[in-house]
Amino acid sequence: MTDIHPTAIIEDGAVIGDGCRIGPYCVIGPKVQLAADVVLESHVALAGRTSIGTGTRIFPFASIGHQPQDLKYSGEDTRLEIGENNQIREHVTMNPGTVGGGGVTKIGNNGLFMMGAHVGHDCLVGDHAILANNATLAGHVELADHVIMGGLSAVRQWSRIGTGAIVGGMTGVEFDVIPFGSVIGDRARLAGLNLVGLKRKGFPREQIHALRAAYRAMFEGEEGTLLERAERCAAEADDQSLVRVVTDFILEKENRRFCTPRDGD
Repeated sequence: MTDIHPTAIIEDGAVIGDGCRIGPYCVIGPKVQLAADVVLESHVALAGRTSIGTGTRIFPFASIGHQPQDLKYSGEDTRLEIGENNQIREHVTMNPGTVGGGGVTKIGNNGLFMMGAHVGHDCLVGDHAILANNATLAGHVELADHVIMGGLSAVRQWSRIGTGAIVGGMTGVEFDVIPFGSVIGDRARLAGLNLVGLKRKGFPREQIHALRAAYRAMFEGEEGTLLERAERCAAEADDQSLVRVVTDFILEKENRRFCTPRDGD
């Protein structure tokens, strides 16, 4: 049965799924939709055209779906879509999309958004994302699946973070981060591969060894540009799926800049 505390305010039009638990002093706007078994602990503010998937749990003082922090926003009916089984901790903020960015911000499934994390307008966040305390995504950021953002890290607008990448604490990301990459520094530099994450996910040893060799060829080689080296690695990858994930990411879009190792790393 749905359990709604008497102090909660639920505006007409809001949809509350079966088994939801709405704690004290929560405020739910008229266009919000909660799937089954969503839990709002207390003092949660949900606004806008926001949908939240089954089993997601939101902790006190989170502000979800309020208007984008974009001066061009003029009240357009844009959306925030949050998937299933996410944990959204205290003081997290998530904004809907804007017309200029496609009109929707999307959050995948099984994510952990720790205290004070921020997801800006028009972001696309994959499954199993972890944003540690006060990690910040500016507008239009793309986070693939299984990305980890360290505490107090930040990603500049329009940047992409590839699958399985890890961003160190207090790191500012200005350019794209390759899949399975590890970046650190006040301005992010590529410090290698997220080998711990690769091993934890059970990828075969030979695939990891092939990826390490391709990484050296692309980022430690001296012949040609990064794109040219990535093209050579892609042509030689055969059935090396991890290598192809990285080369496809690099070659997918034109005129992108990437976090790379600094001289001496």
